[in-house]
Amino acid sequence: MRYGGEEPVVRPFMITNGRTQPMHDGLRIETQLRATPAALSAPLRFEARRIVELCQAPKSIADLAVALSAPLGVVRVIVGDLITEGYVLLDRRTGDLPTDLIERIRDRVRAL
Repeated sequence: MRYGGEEPVVRPFMITNGRTQPMHDGLRIETQLRATPAALSAPLRFEARRIVELCQAPKSIADLAVALSAPLGVVRVIVGDLITEGYVLLDRRTGDLPTDLIERIRDRVRAL
C-alpha cells in the first residue's frame, strides 16, 4: 500500500471498507501490540496478515504504520479489527515506555 514510487496505490478507504474509526478505543501511536499464536494460521487479508507477522514481537502502532507505509488511521482501524477478532492483543507487559522507544516512535511518525 505504498503511496510513492513505482508500486500501485491502494486508497485507504478500500483497506478499511470505508471506516475511519477503529472498533477498539484507546489505540495510541505508542500502543504496544503482539499477535496471538493462532493469528498466523488465520485467513487474513494482506495488511492484516502483515501486521500479525510483524507483531510476533511487540510492535507499536507507529512501527506498524511505517512498516506498511500506511496512514496511522488506517493502521488503527485494521488493528482494532484484529483485536476484536482476537488475533492481536495489547501488550501490557511493556509498562512505561523507555525513552529510546519513545524517540524511535517519534522519528517513525515524522517519517510518515
